[in-house]
Amino acid sequence: MSLTHDAAVSPSAGRRFRAYTTKHLDELTVRAGLGAEERLAVRAVANVLPFRVNSYVVDELIDWDAAPDDPIYRLVFPQADMLPPEDVGRIADLLRTDAPRSELNRAANEIRARLNPHPAGQMELNVPKADNDEPVQGVQHKYAETVLFFPKQGQTCHAYCTYCFRWAQFVGEPDLKFASSEIDQLVAYLRQHPEVTSVLLTGGDPMIMGEGVISRYIEPLLQVETLESIRIGTKALAYWPQRFVTDPDADETLRLFEKVTAAGKNLAFMAHFSHPNEMAPDLVHEAMRRIRGTGAVVRTQAPLIRTINDDAATWERMWRDQVRMGMVPYYMFVERDTGPKDYFAVSLARAYGIFRDAYKNVSGLARTVRGPSMSATPGKVCVDGVTEIYGEKVFSLHFIQARDPELVGVPFFARYDENATWLFELEPALGATRFPYEVPSPADTSALADPARA
Repeated sequence: MSLTHDAAVSPSAGRRFRAYTTKHLDELTVRAGLGAEERLAVRAVANVLPFRVNSYVVDELIDWDAAPDDPIYRLVFPQADMLPPEDVGRIADLLRTDAPRSELNRAANEIRARLNPHPAGQMELNVPKADNDEPVQGVQHKYAETVLFFPKQGQTCHAYCTYCFRWAQFVGEPDLKFASSEIDQLVAYLRQHPEVTSVLLTGGDPMIMGEGVISRYIEPLLQVETLESIRIGTKALAYWPQRFVTDPDADETLRLFEKVTAAGKNLAFMAHFSHPNEMAPDLVHEAMRRIRGTGAVVRTQAPLIRTINDDAATWERMWRDQVRMGMVPYYMFVERDTGPKDYFAVSLARAYGIFRDAYKNVSGLARTVRGPSMSATPGKVCVDGVTEIYGEKVFSLHFIQARDPELVGVPFFARYDENATWLFELEPALGATRFPYEVPSPADTSALADPARA
């Protein structure tokens, strides 16, 4: 791998990382042309949902002349109507009267509790147990061959996306956090479960950690013979590409990546790009060149988000640019049923139309992408299309992944509903009274049941 920096990069490339938080919101939203009451409403939302941005995003990615309608601005800055008006008004009144922090926190927590902070049973159904029947901290094991690990030091990001389904990790409430610093416990679990061939480091963002920290998590995994791949879920390539180019430990980080591939493991760098503008800076291209030089494979994924990327042209451009840069388009997700979901959600019917209109215009190299996909309680459900069977208009669906592996790849059908935005809003079609995942399974009756229908 060449660690030389050949590409021309922006003047801000070598600057030290600077984060902006809620206390900076007023001065930043002034730049977007918001009035005093609008700024107060934004601050109210930011006291319930997390806000964090950095100097690179502010200086290089946001078009302030187009704000607040600029898509990158909307990706990272709270919007006044992301929460119900009565909730925004309640928090705004507390801010206006300089209420005690304890009172603000109490009100914010009441609102958060209604926002489904842990979708898909991730705190109940997915946490495995060790031989001593104790939970394996910071680990989720939903699908037989894959486990997710949440490093304790990686439970933040270079900047927060307003739509993030893991928003509960970032609001400072210990009861909502899910993480561990015990890599030995994970390694022991992997040795006891050779069916697990892939570990996904996630969070937050593992790439917020310095090389000295992240290596303490990754290097022990290289000794697990049954492990075939290590994935790193990250937004760093979009929000702080300096991490791989000019940061003090950029070269050491890339050498760590080389260790993974040299050990015979596949290193899958799962890059989150929500809009093609995030890939435009030269610094991103240079970071991509260096990451690919380690032998890592860069795969891309993002949710479909109303007001930000809910048109086919944006996705077509994004997938084309990703292929051109050597990335592998992987997933288009449906916005999860958590947080300000009602603000960002796109109907499944429209989501399928956007996916198809973009998919039909790209080459086969970009058709590695799957979607629109819902990461729901029983598994990852893909909307394959809208069709008519025996005079009934239906959604055609299948599981890409499932708690019950026997469901994977088997088509099933739901009544067409032009307003439905999530799996559990759908009803069985063609005379069926239950979906396949609702039929009790000897393997795991409780996990396959939909709590909403129980």
